[in-house]
Amino acid sequence: MNKKQKIILIRIIAAALLLILLTVVRTEGVLRFFLFLVPYFIVGYDVLKKAVHGIINRQPFDECLLMTVATLGAFGAGFVRDGDYTEAVAVMLFYQTGELFQSYAVNNSRKSITELMDISPDKAFIPDEKGELVETDPDDVEIGTVIAVRPGEKIPIDGIVVKGSSSLDTAALTGESLPKDVNEGDEVISGCINKNGLLYIKTTREFSESTVSKVMELIEDASSRKSKSENFIAKFSRIYTPAVVFAALAIALIPPLFLYVCGNVPSWGNWVYRALIFLVISCPCALVVSIPLSFFAGLGSAGRKGVLIKGSNYLEALSEAETMVFDKTGTLTKGVFEVANIHPGEISERELLHLVAHAERYSNHPVAQSLKNAYGNEADGCSVEDAEEIPGKGVKAIVDGKTVFAGNELLMADCLNGSEIPECDSCKTHTGTLIHVAIDGAYAGHVLISDVVRPNSAKAIEELKKAGIKETVMLTGDRENVAEAVAEELKVDRVYSGLLPQDKVSKLEEIMKERKGKTVFVGDGINDAPVLSRADIGIAMGALGSDAAIEAADIVLMDDDPLKIADAMAVSGKTLRIVKENIGFSIGVKAACLVLGALGIANMWTAVFADVGVMVLAVLNAMRCISSR
Repeated sequence: MNKKQKIILIRIIAAALLLILLTVVRTEGVLRFFLFLVPYFIVGYDVLKKAVHGIINRQPFDECLLMTVATLGAFGAGFVRDGDYTEAVAVMLFYQTGELFQSYAVNNSRKSITELMDISPDKAFIPDEKGELVETDPDDVEIGTVIAVRPGEKIPIDGIVVKGSSSLDTAALTGESLPKDVNEGDEVISGCINKNGLLYIKTTREFSESTVSKVMELIEDASSRKSKSENFIAKFSRIYTPAVVFAALAIALIPPLFLYVCGNVPSWGNWVYRALIFLVISCPCALVVSIPLSFFAGLGSAGRKGVLIKGSNYLEALSEAETMVFDKTGTLTKGVFEVANIHPGEISERELLHLVAHAERYSNHPVAQSLKNAYGNEADGCSVEDAEEIPGKGVKAIVDGKTVFAGNELLMADCLNGSEIPECDSCKTHTGTLIHVAIDGAYAGHVLISDVVRPNSAKAIEELKKAGIKETVMLTGDRENVAEAVAEELKVDRVYSGLLPQDKVSKLEEIMKERKGKTVFVGDGINDAPVLSRADIGIAMGALGSDAAIEAADIVLMDDDPLKIADAMAVSGKTLRIVKENIGFSIGVKAACLVLGALGIANMWTAVFADVGVMVLAVLNAMRCISSR
């Protein structure tokens, strides 16, 4: 409980004790009136202050005005009748108790987000010439600087370990409880905690572009993207609040005026009292508080699991998903390729691998990395010029004066001048990606690259279908036999192969037209940004190293586990169920009590339950969103 909450609690306790004392000790007349004003102002002065500010700023119609009018009116009614001001003080007392409970619940639900915000380091240490560590602001550290991270400290900037080994705690970023071992040459990301060894890290990004900064921006922006339910409640409150104020005025004035015109003596105090009860009942606190709280708690629950959702609108939309479309490489498969076979034409295997590896020298694609790793002798003095990456096809480069094309059949069709690619019987029995090579316009052979399916991919597909996904689809630029083999292993419903990046967008649009529900696309964020942006919901896999994923996706999985998507859907489904429960319960109870209040059946204590009681119950229900299931 923070300082502000403690002060409010002290005020509530003090006002409650005074109220009990004044109920026991009998006083009369004006003295009794002013004595009851003491606990009233102790517990409710801030509500009165907000009501006055709302009137001054021409935004009076909120719950503070309703409570102010209702409680001051109750004082007036008590003064006219028998001097019983207990209800007036009690209504304000219970209202503030409900507000305190709500504040405490919101702070609890913020813990997950706060823990994520704590991943941001506020200092970096650079070793000087004597080996001593100099404290520096991370913003001032340039790319290529070697920084030191001691055990227990957060890694401030993305980089590569140049000295030392350790285990990293990545739980705050990925939700993964097991530590990750790192050694020299391994890439590390900011926000992770160094557990046991001194690490020297050469930075590869500026602090503002590091993973931790990107994640911080995502978290900070999430609250600005409201769900349809939250927008509905905001619009509802703007119309509802003034409507009930005028309805209360109508209850206070129209019936007694009608009785007066008919020749009867109206009981003005009775009708004013009914109007005051109507005002207290009508406070929309339960809806205004519990709905945003439900989404906030849901976002926090997902965040603890390593699933960052950019706004409650995406959390809500995920519950409406019917179709899940996956990229293959780097999403359902690890995207870590290994050279399985080399089939040269008239040159040797070593020469073919040499030319391909150097042609791919400047590419960051996983296939390129596997080829460079297989050759392993990049610093052999070979010259590479005019390197060009051709999206969806492959690469072109001049290696030692030879024009080398390396890629798929589409690339070969462009560079072989109509010549056919020789068939390879041994490759037909192996699943993998064929990298065809042409040198100076002549076919030179091919390299078979094999990818590995992620351990949790099959389980993820199974869990998604249990969660309500009606169809799973896989889009890939890979060959048909490779795509079909992966789809069969994972039990994916449909698969489309041989697609260029622009073809994936077109195919996704076709799929989106087939179903009324939301369509989700899951990609690795390297070259899937257009498809991630086009889908109803874009989910980025492997986002810890991909700026494109964080920018284009609506949901970011902070590790590479596709099973986390099912967790996110569980959070989404539960959050929406609770939101609907709270809307139905709050409106139902208030509608019934409003009718009873207008008919004179409900008293002020009924009104207190309809306002504070319903709010407390709705907030308690909203807090269930903190757990995923």
